[in-house]
Order: sequence, then C-alpha cells, then structure tokens
Amino acid sequence: MNAQTKAASPGRGEAAQHNTINAQFSPVGSLLSRLDRVKRTGPNTWLASCPTRDDKHPSMTIREMDDGRVLLHDFGGDSVEEILGALGLTFSDLYPERITSHHVKQERRVFPAADILRAIGFEALVVGCAASSMLAGEPFTQTDRDRLLVAVGRIQAALDAGGLNHG
Repeated sequence: MNAQTKAASPGRGEAAQHNTINAQFSPVGSLLSRLDRVKRTGPNTWLASCPTRDDKHPSMTIREMDDGRVLLHDFGGDSVEEILGALGLTFSDLYPERITSHHVKQERRVFPAADILRAIGFEALVVGCAASSMLAGEPFTQTDRDRLLVAVGRIQAALDAGGLNHG
C-alpha cells in the first residue's frame, strides 16, 4: 500500500497529519506515513501497528533521535529487516540524507595535539614534584598547594581542549 492510499485509510493516527513535504524529506515522516494506528507517546516517539502482521493493538515503537536517525522496536518480536521489507524501505531510509560537499571545511581542533601533550607533560612534572616532596615529608606551603591546584586544573582543561575529558 503506498503512502497516499494509507493517508486516506480510516483510523489513522498522527501520521496522517504529516504533510507530503515532511514525508519526503524526513526519515521519520516517510516511515510514519506508511504505518497504521500511529499515536504520539512523547517528544519524538510514537507507537504504531506493526506492518508485518494484523496487530490488534499497536506493538511497535518509533523514536526519532536528535540527529534525525529513526529507531524501531517491535514488541511482537518481528525484526527491523522484516518491518522495513513490509513497508518497502531499507535501513538507509532510517537515516537523514548526508550532505556531501567538497566545500565543507573539515573541523579542526582549536589546539594541536602536540601543544596539548606538552602542556599536560609540564603540569604532570609539577604534580610529580609535589608528590615527591610529600613522600619526603616536606611540608606544603599555601603557595605549593595553590600551584598544585593550578596544575590539576590545567591538566583538566587540556583534556577538555583535546576532547578527551569524559569524566
């Protein structure tokens, strides 16, 4: 059944409200326009009847991710491959169209990796000296403590600048 036939079928949920422009350009719009008994369950999430069988109650969930990808799960146990096949779709239909252009500049890190490593290396020496002094039983002055905190902060900042600080 094509999208226009389904749009005219009775008992359609929110998917019938998607206009044809949205269905053409949005992976989730294209998918929802082909399903029956679609019901919005939250932001970017829907429930629908599975197209591989005669569902008495909608059993398939659909979720659109922030980047436009579409996730499907059928609680009746049908695979995504079976569902897509029944709709005449492929996995690539669940992803937004990639814009490829030779004019797109590649994203560069603000700081070269070598500079980040040099900064971390130097601050690691400060931490190492502090640890050595502590193990030797030498008292820490307030200036020593302040410099140690600066070193730790700079190491964290360098990791952030390199996109490596995940915790």
